[in-house]
Amino acid sequence: MSSFFTRTCTLFLFLFIFFGAEAAETAEVARVANPAADSQREYVLGAGDIIRVSVFQNPDLTVETRISEAGTITFPLVGTVPVGGLSIQSAEQTIARMLREGGFVVQPQVNAIVMQYRSSQVSVLGLVNRPGKYPLELASNRVTDVLALAGGIMPGAADIAVITGMREGKSFHVEVDIPAMTLSGDMSSNIAVQNGDIIYVHRAPMFYVYGEVQRPGAYRVESNMTVMQALAQGGGLTLRGTERGIRVHRRNKEGKVEKLNPAMDDVVKADDVIYVRESLF
Repeated sequence: MSSFFTRTCTLFLFLFIFFGAEAAETAEVARVANPAADSQREYVLGAGDIIRVSVFQNPDLTVETRISEAGTITFPLVGTVPVGGLSIQSAEQTIARMLREGGFVVQPQVNAIVMQYRSSQVSVLGLVNRPGKYPLELASNRVTDVLALAGGIMPGAADIAVITGMREGKSFHVEVDIPAMTLSGDMSSNIAVQNGDIIYVHRAPMFYVYGEVQRPGAYRVESNMTVMQALAQGGGLTLRGTERGIRVHRRNKEGKVEKLNPAMDDVVKADDVIYVRESLF
């Protein structure tokens, strides 16, 4: 009898270790395959968030509740639970500890899910398709993620997205060149945004051309655009136009307009006005 009991205990111990290791390996594979899940677990809970909390094999302890302005929720048996400022995993551990220490559940397995994100939001303004406030559902939401939520950048918008906010109690301001970052593959400037940040996309810089050109009007200033390229945007000179008659009206740092005689390879700046005079001959 003693030998049989010993063999039985050994078998159960082996099965426990084997399946425990297998479960741990499965969980690790799932974690690696879905890094967004880890990022969501790191999301910091705050006032206004609506969460659903459940306890394994205790359906009467399932609660869907809103986090109060004080950062607390009311949970059955234990009462008020401070969860504001905690990650989802930390909140689960806090509730589990209170259930265990109160003698209500011996080994509580608590699971929390955010149903609505209200505490962490970022504002997207300017030339995007759907300006407004958007919730930060992950701890790793980046500039491009939020711009995608806003429907992307509209035609006629600048390449630069301006992000302002607070970091460590200080004002924060950074400019991100979206096309340059994407085309180069260097995503280091695709920073993570935080609660209260504002992303603003301004209109594209423009120049103006009139006089003896085929298509006078306003055009977008491209990167390192030259006077020759700017004139090409306007369809080129008419038969009466002359390169000697090209003038650029540009506002200087003091706010005064200067009249320049540009070379064809000079770089055009935002708000330049290019005028092509008629040839005298």
